[in-house]
Amino acid sequence: LVCGFGCNACGVVGCRIIDSPREKLIAILTNSFVPCNGRFPLLITVSMIFIGSLSTGFTASFLSTLAVLAIVIFGIFMTLFISKILSKTILKGSSSTFILEFPSTFTLELPPYRPPQVGRIIYTSIMDRTLFVLGRAILVAAPAGIIIWLFANIQFNSVSILTYVANFFDPFAKLLGLDGYILTAFILGLPANEIVLPIILMSYMQSGTLINLDDTTAIGQILLQNGWTLLTAINVMIFTLLHFPCSTT
Repeated sequence: LVCGFGCNACGVVGCRIIDSPREKLIAILTNSFVPCNGRFPLLITVSMIFIGSLSTGFTASFLSTLAVLAIVIFGIFMTLFISKILSKTILKGSSSTFILEFPSTFTLELPPYRPPQVGRIIYTSIMDRTLFVLGRAILVAAPAGIIIWLFANIQFNSVSILTYVANFFDPFAKLLGLDGYILTAFILGLPANEIVLPIILMSYMQSGTLINLDDTTAIGQILLQNGWTLLTAINVMIFTLLHFPCSTT
């Protein structure tokens, strides 16, 4: 659970130390209910723009901080709540070979301690880590980037594919308190949660490339011009917390 705040993929991989297959599966399925580093920027930005704007000065920062903290606490509550439901329904069963009151044993893996070897460290970091991560990034991020670019730049009757897709999802998105562009951004943001907001901005501005703005005031103006309200912001923050995890996770 705690590892998930840094990266849900790390949290899922960390579940391998749980002995009980049932408890391991529950922990894996509920790990994405805690926001990772990829979702915090969107949560913080939206909170600053719409909830922080309810006041000024220190109070504005305090309110936006409370909103993000409330989302985090809500995520922890959902983790425990869904874990309880799973343990009583489709994953029902004894937690271990002991009586029900005792959970399964917890074993923490620790690597053997050895003096560091410079050559091995360099080789391992490059071959087993850097190239591995770059390879996964190429396999996942590159095709996703191509799809996003094609959606934004290929047009029919002067309307981009991205707009057609957003219009298709719009009725369903409205039921969630969102709009078609927001829901489409979450779907296209499957490779990495960090690109959801840039896709939203790209869609609203009808740009052919992802847009990254550091000025929250400018971001807020774009969102307000496209119909965002305080309720929209709250719905987006909740959906950011509870939506499907990234492809790596």
